[in-house]
Amino acid sequence: MNRFVTAERALRTAAPHQLLDAVRRVLAEEYAADSVELFMADYGLTVLQPVTVLPETLDPVSVHGSPAGRAFGAQEPFIEGLSEGLVRVHLPVTVRGDRLGVLSVTLPGGQHARSRLGELGEIAEVLGHEVVVAERDTDLYLQARRKDRLTLAAEMQWQLLPGRSCASPEYELGAQLEPAYAIFGDNFDWSATADRLMLYVSNGMGEGIEASLLTNLAVNALRNARRAGISLADQAALADQAVYAHYRGRCYLSVLMFDFDLASGRALVVDAGSPQLLRLRNGAIEHVTFEAQLPLGMFEETAYEAQRFDVEPGDRLVFVSDGVHAVASPGGEAYGDAALARAILSTRLLPAADVPRAVLRELTGHRGQAAPNDDALVVCLDWRGRP
Repeated sequence: MNRFVTAERALRTAAPHQLLDAVRRVLAEEYAADSVELFMADYGLTVLQPVTVLPETLDPVSVHGSPAGRAFGAQEPFIEGLSEGLVRVHLPVTVRGDRLGVLSVTLPGGQHARSRLGELGEIAEVLGHEVVVAERDTDLYLQARRKDRLTLAAEMQWQLLPGRSCASPEYELGAQLEPAYAIFGDNFDWSATADRLMLYVSNGMGEGIEASLLTNLAVNALRNARRAGISLADQAALADQAVYAHYRGRCYLSVLMFDFDLASGRALVVDAGSPQLLRLRNGAIEHVTFEAQLPLGMFEETAYEAQRFDVEPGDRLVFVSDGVHAVASPGGEAYGDAALARAILSTRLLPAADVPRAVLRELTGHRGQAAPNDDALVVCLDWRGRP
């Protein structure tokens, strides 16, 4: 275990941009590693991008079908056999359920590699935590996440998000936005305490920078109210006032807001607009509707009321924006509830973190073109309940 303590100390004392150098050095000295590479999942969750100093780069690795991709998808170490008695161990780099990437370590094969698998997995976890902290001070890891240049609107939106997945004993969450490199106004946000989970799915009007600015204003207004300890309905009312004060009704934002009690599964809900919710329970899909209220910022001083909603252990909740629900096929047929239900049923065995991307792939097939005309957002919540 002294080896692990040495590796942990090396990572915690390394400069933010030198985490990979630090883990390479300690794995070579303490674990006889021949080579070490860190790959970050790109914004579209299609490839694993190597962390290197630009412009020097290794080739990206596909998330689908590659050894590193298998470790990323299964969230389990995967051992790849190499020549000359070596193996490459691919280790998921994940922080509290948020999948960041994969650490690939080349080692002597056989028992040497297998006996160190547990420690190497813990080192990959520590590395993930240090990467999250380091992103405050360096762009190195954020640059590695992108295989293409982001639009300015997309840059603003990705910086606004809490992550793409998270997990706790009571629930698992996964979310994805498309088109990943040119998103406009769709957004998701969440915040958890020991007893509560607050989840927000929003759909802003407009395109480009204007849509992103609207969403930034509304999401930060909601966060400001939430962090003041204000109730869900009053959060909506204060954010509504902030958006109306700036736009005077010219622009507004739709949002579906949840406040879950982790112990009981009871939730308060404010439905202020277009995001849709489908529930998978005991193998059956149901479109869940709430009393519709006005979007944030449409009129001055709108009052909001919270409704009650219960979830049960085993429930899967799938939230979608209108860029999913209303998207049309080449023949003009809306995606709608029926196609969404088929997509949710076909992905029922996947973990929550994988569901949004899989549903969006189904949506691409329905749309019949690679480039969408609107943002598409999918959020999946698997509810386990408190033991």
